[in-house]
Amino acid sequence: MLWFFWRYSSTRKNICPKSSLNDRKCQSEIAAGSTDVVIVGAGVVGSSLAYALGKDGRQVHVIERDLTEPDRIVGELLQPGGYLKLVDLGLEDCVNEIDAQRVFGYALYKDGKSSKLPYPLENFHPDVAGRSFHHGRFIRKLREKAASLPNVRLEQGTVTSLFEEKGIVKGVQYKSKDGQELTAFAPLTIVCDGCHSNLRRSLCNPKVKCEDNIRQFPNSAEVDVPSCFVGLVLENCELPFANHGHVILADPSPILFYPISSTEIRCLVDVPGQKVPSISTGEMANYLRTKVAPQIPPELYTAFLASIEKGSIKAMPNRSMPGAPYPTPGALLMGDAFNMRHPLTGGGMTVALSDVLVLRNLLRPLQNLNSASDLCRYLESFYTLRMVRMHPNPILITL
Repeated sequence: MLWFFWRYSSTRKNICPKSSLNDRKCQSEIAAGSTDVVIVGAGVVGSSLAYALGKDGRQVHVIERDLTEPDRIVGELLQPGGYLKLVDLGLEDCVNEIDAQRVFGYALYKDGKSSKLPYPLENFHPDVAGRSFHHGRFIRKLREKAASLPNVRLEQGTVTSLFEEKGIVKGVQYKSKDGQELTAFAPLTIVCDGCHSNLRRSLCNPKVKCEDNIRQFPNSAEVDVPSCFVGLVLENCELPFANHGHVILADPSPILFYPISSTEIRCLVDVPGQKVPSISTGEMANYLRTKVAPQIPPELYTAFLASIEKGSIKAMPNRSMPGAPYPTPGALLMGDAFNMRHPLTGGGMTVALSDVLVLRNLLRPLQNLNSASDLCRYLESFYTLRMVRMHPNPILITL
């Protein structure tokens, strides 16, 4: 514990002290006391947390860098445990009207043989199943749900630093969409601005592990990038096992298929290392044709080649990072900014929603978040309580 407080006091970064903002007080967006919680980021965690806290009567201000509908190749498959968390949070309707597909388990392929592995859902309501969808559509629905509450304000802006006073985080400094430099105050600031978080090092010290460049900070979380996902969308075909994710244990690494709408199938090819074949030069297309295509199920082969020819190939690094924050009065780190697992687990959104539920329940007894000592004690419990709810297999989290 002493180490935590030493680390907290000696490694503050991206935190703007009060004195440096005195000349901008007239531009401060909201006076302290009118907002209970500032949330940085409106992804899965930020949007669902804003709704959950707003439903509990909290005044919530969400600041998101880009409020346009995101277009990503991950965050598309929600495990059954994650759907149950949506139900607990009152957000289950966010998978409606986005052409989301039910997922009942996985099919595994190896050496030309296949096996179907259903989720253990026999004792649950028929609505309980996994869901797969376009990530952006799901995020749009979550944001709309949060913004529907009169006490939740959703704003586009770029948070540049945490705002600290006497060792306690009191809010954030940010630039609004029109370029104004503002400060948002609240007794609690939740940082959940994703895997590219620019505030992460204010609340923990990750080390980035790469093949060519290793930046290490002692006793810190490690951001590991072991491979990249290459994504395509297949059309005009059907999966061998309907409403199932498909995992091909291929050479040199797995290939995933799952539906993201009633007419589209997502393919994710895991490519080891960080130096993947170039998409722009056509090297990636050649790799997919010659190395990957011969290993996929025959039912998907033609559509796979057609998707390559269409040219809509995307790539992103796969990141994993254990959560290793240090106590920070007035602030909490959540989501991919705090903790990442390899996307192959398919458990990221389920873990995120579970964390939202833990925090909502933890804060409910606190009528007033302005008691810094009470709030700090409750927040220190969060990182312990969240582990109690974690299942060693992310697919089965809290089922």
